Amino acid sequence: MKPSSPAAGTTAPPKSLKVMTVNTHKGFTMLNRKFILPELREAVRTVGADVVFLQEVLGTHSRHSSRIDNWPEAPHYEFLADTMWPQFAYGRNAVYPRGHHGNAVLSKFPIVHHKNHDVSIVGPEKRGLLHCILRLPSRTVDVHVICAHLGLAENHREQQLDLLCNIVRDEVPADAPLIVAGDFNDWRGRAHRILEEGAQLREVFVQALGRAARTFPARLPVLSLDRIYVRNAGVHAPVVLPRRPWSHLSDHAPLVAEIEL
Repeated sequence: MKPSSPAAGTTAPPKSLKVMTVNTHKGFTMLNRKFILPELREAVRTVGADVVFLQEVLGTHSRHSSRIDNWPEAPHYEFLADTMWPQFAYGRNAVYPRGHHGNAVLSKFPIVHHKNHDVSIVGPEKRGLLHCILRLPSRTVDVHVICAHLGLAENHREQQLDLLCNIVRDEVPADAPLIVAGDFNDWRGRAHRILEEGAQLREVFVQALGRAARTFPARLPVLSLDRIYVRNAGVHAPVVLPRRPWSHLSDHAPLVAEIEL
């Protein structure tokens, strides 16, 4: 028998989400020689992701805005969202005299709630976990996403991963699809076990290909620092994007995956 179609005036629930994670490096090339945010925006748009996880995205910077000709008037996450992602949320992590930067989530679907968790441990490194709840059409259960940027020190990361597991247990319903993506700085691969045991999260490249994708440095990736983890969701065709144009748009190569709901 032919499946019934959605009733008039309703929208069929999406069967999957295309997600992307990228460290924007504050809109500059790897060695901060050139401002390339407009070029980065065009490259991100070509991917056509439903949800984009951004790390090291600038909110404001008074010095750059006065010295760089094509500096956007809007915060960088709004400039990147443009007309393609009508919904966005920003979590400010690092604040300094001339501005601030943090994590952001861009979404084609409504963000009905967001909360930024400060997971900085000690010292000058400021890190955060931006938790957003997405409401997809005709779905009874919301999709939860967390944009992560963890510390450089291993003992900091271990504490931050434990905090992430606590957030998942406290704020994410057990039956809700969950996607956690971002820059984990986890060059030794310790996060996989911690997140699987503490939050039942599994990394999509490890699931599909047997190993995490190498993303750093973008010009010749040797370290697997960037990740996409899921719970209550399947994975189809995770992809490391080609070197060009991405190798000069950030110090991290972006990751993309189709997540089945």
